[in-house]
Amino acid sequence: MRHRFLLAGIFVVALSSIAQTAPHGGGKAWSVADIWQKGGPTGQPPRDYLWSPDGASVTYLSKDTQHGQPDDVIAVNSANGAASVLVQGTKLTAIYGATNDERDRDHRARYGQPSYIWSPDSKRMIFDNTGVLWLYDLAKGTAVRAANTGAGSGDDPKFSPDGKSISFVRDHNLHVLTIDGHHDAALTNTPQNTLLNGEVDWVYEEELDVRSNYFWSPDSKHIAYLQMDEATVPTYPITDWIPTLSTVDEQRYPQPGDPNPGVRVGIVGANGGSTIWMHVPLSQHNDYIPSFGWLDNHHVWIEMLQRDHKHMDIYFANIETGAVHKALAETANKFFDESYSVHFLHNGQFLFTSWQDGHTHLYLYSYDTKDPLASDAKLIRQLTRGDWEVLSVVGIDQKKGIVYYTSNETDPREEMLWQVGLDGSGKKMLSTMHGVHRISLSPDAARYVDTASSLMKAPIASVCSIEGACTPFWQSKALDGYKLVAPIMFTGKAVDGTTLYGELLMPPDMHQAASVPLIVNPYGGPHAQTVRDQFGGQGFLFDELLMQHGFAVLHVDNRGMGGRGRAFAEFAWRNFGPVQLQDQLTIVDQVLQQHPELDAKRLGWWGWSWGGTFTLYAMTHSDRFAAGVDVAPVTNWKLYDSVYTERYMGLPAENQQLYHDYSVINSAAHLHGNLLMVHGTGDDNVHMQNTIQMIQQFVTADVPYRLLLYPRKTHSISGPPARTHLYNAILQQFETNLHPSAAAN
Repeated sequence: MRHRFLLAGIFVVALSSIAQTAPHGGGKAWSVADIWQKGGPTGQPPRDYLWSPDGASVTYLSKDTQHGQPDDVIAVNSANGAASVLVQGTKLTAIYGATNDERDRDHRARYGQPSYIWSPDSKRMIFDNTGVLWLYDLAKGTAVRAANTGAGSGDDPKFSPDGKSISFVRDHNLHVLTIDGHHDAALTNTPQNTLLNGEVDWVYEEELDVRSNYFWSPDSKHIAYLQMDEATVPTYPITDWIPTLSTVDEQRYPQPGDPNPGVRVGIVGANGGSTIWMHVPLSQHNDYIPSFGWLDNHHVWIEMLQRDHKHMDIYFANIETGAVHKALAETANKFFDESYSVHFLHNGQFLFTSWQDGHTHLYLYSYDTKDPLASDAKLIRQLTRGDWEVLSVVGIDQKKGIVYYTSNETDPREEMLWQVGLDGSGKKMLSTMHGVHRISLSPDAARYVDTASSLMKAPIASVCSIEGACTPFWQSKALDGYKLVAPIMFTGKAVDGTTLYGELLMPPDMHQAASVPLIVNPYGGPHAQTVRDQFGGQGFLFDELLMQHGFAVLHVDNRGMGGRGRAFAEFAWRNFGPVQLQDQLTIVDQVLQQHPELDAKRLGWWGWSWGGTFTLYAMTHSDRFAAGVDVAPVTNWKLYDSVYTERYMGLPAENQQLYHDYSVINSAAHLHGNLLMVHGTGDDNVHMQNTIQMIQQFVTADVPYRLLLYPRKTHSISGPPARTHLYNAILQQFETNLHPSAAAN
C-alpha cells in the first residue's frame, strides 16, 4: 500500500533541526558544511592540465593554496616536479575584472574547458575571460587585450601553428586576428543567429564530447570548420527569475525525433575568401559529425555517425575539390557507445578504438599518403585484446612507435597506465599503485602527470618520467581528527549470472543498534561507472556522514552501465528501467541476507540525473522504499536530448510503447514512500520541465509531492551554499522517514 502524507505542495526544509550526531568508533563528527566548504576538506585535485608546447612545464589553475592562491596559474617543472606560481590570479583580475557568470563557470567545470591556452613558442598565453581575450606576455608579466579596438573578444581562441595569428568565434562566425598587425578578419559572414561557424552547440558538447569545431591546417594557411544549421531545432526557454525584470534564454535543444542541427565541413583560407564544402553524404538534420581534423595540408578526415547510432564512417576529403572517399566503415548491432576514437599519425597510419570484438580495443590502420582518396584504409593489426576495456588513449610517441593508454585489465574497477608498440610488441603496465590513474602526457611523450587515488587514499598528483620515476607536487589535505570507515567491496550475481560490483558502507559498532536502515544510491545509467577503486571525494564523505547518523549505504553498478564491454552495456538498449531495477533489488536482497542487522523495512533510495530518474522508477515500480530523493531527473524521455535518448531508445515514432513505459510521469500514481524532488531552475541539461510535468501527474493522481528549487543553478547545483543546503535536505529526508518510528507506521 502506498503511504499517504499530510504535507502536499512545495516542501520547505527546516535545516536547523538536524542534530550533530556523534560518530561511531571515535573521531570528529562530520557536518554537511564541513564536506561542502569551499575547496572541500581534502582540497580539489588539479585538473585540466595544459603542457607548454616545449614540454618544460605543465600548468593548471589552482583551486587551493598549496602553491599559491585560488585562480593562480601554477607551473610544475617537468624535470624536477617543482611547483610555482606562473601567473597570479589577482593580477589577471586587476587587468580584466572579475566575472560572475554562473553558466560559464559551470560549463568550464563540467566540460573541462581551461580559461587559457599556450602560444606555440611557450612564451605567451591567451586568457579567455568569458569571451574577452587577453594576450599575456610571460617575460614581461603584462597582459593586453587581443586588439585595441575591442575586436579581440570571442570564444574558443587558438594560436595558429606558426604563432602569428589568433583565431576565435564571435557572433557565430570565425575570425582571425594577426598578433603584430591587430588585423581582424572575419572568415565567415553569416548574419543568421542559427548558423554556427566553428562553434559547438549544446548537444554536441554534452553528448558527443565535442570541445571545438574548427582546426588550423599544419601550415597555418587554412581552417577546417563545422557549420551547424540550427534553424529547425526547437528552443527551450530557461528563465532567470532573480532580476526584477525576469530574463529568458532561448536554448536550441533537439529532443527525440526533432530535427538535429544540419552539419557540413568547410575549408576557408586563413586570410578569408570562399568556403569549399566537403561532399560528405549526410542526411541533413539527422546525421552527426562528431569529429574531424587534418591528414596533411591538402586533406582532411571526417567522422560521420548516422542518426540510428549503428553506422559510423571515416571519410577522407580533398580540400581543393571537396571530393570525399569513405575510408573506413563500422557497423554496430545495437549502438555505438561513447568510447570510440581516432588518432592520426604522420606516417600514413591511424589508431582506432572499437569494441568490434566485444571489448574496446586498439586497432592500427594504414592509408595511401600520396592519394588518401584512392583506396580504403587497411587494417594492419589489432594491438590489444582481452576481456577488459581500453579506457582512453593518452598519447602516442610516433618516433618510438609506442601508444600510451589506460585500461582496466587488472580489475574492472581500476584504471592503470599501459604502453604497447605500434608493432604489437612491448605491452606493459606503467602504473605501480593499484587504483585509478588520470594521465596527462607531455607533447614529446617523455613525461606525464599522474593524478592517482584508490578507495581509501585521497588523490596525489605527480609528474613522472615515462621511464618510471615520479615526483609528487600536489597532495590532498589530511583529514585530521576524522575517522573514515572503509567500504566493503563485494561482487554479487544478477539473475542471469552476470557478475555485478558493489560497495557497502556499514556504520561501525552496529551491535549498539537494534537494526540499521539502508540507503541505496545508484546511478544506473549507460556508460558510467560508480563502483571503482578510487577516492570518492565529497560524495564519499557524505556517505561517511550518513554512517555517523546510523545509516548503511549501498552502491551497485547494474547491467547496462560502462566499463564492462559491449554485451554488458547493451542491456541498456531499449531498456531504461526493468533490467536496472531488477539488478538493484537482487543485490539489495543478497545484502540483506548476508547482513541481518540491516532493516528491510527501512530502505531509502536517492540519485542524481539518470540516478534521479532511477529513484522515481524504483519508487513507482516497487513498494519497498520508505523514502527517496531525486535530483534533476528525466521524467519523460521525450523531453531529453535526441543524441543520448535515441542511441538507446530509438525514435519515439518507432518505439512509442518504450517511451511510455520508461517515462516515470506515466507511473506517478503508483508512487510508494515519501519523495523529495530537487531541481535547479537554470538546468540546461535536464530541463526543469521534467520535474514540472511530474508534479502535474502527482496533482492529477492526488499524490502529495515535496519540492526544492535552486534558483539559477544548472544541472550540477554547484557552490558551497547550494550544496550545503541540498545535502542537509537529503540528510533530513532520511532522518525523518527512516527512523524506527517511521518503520512502524
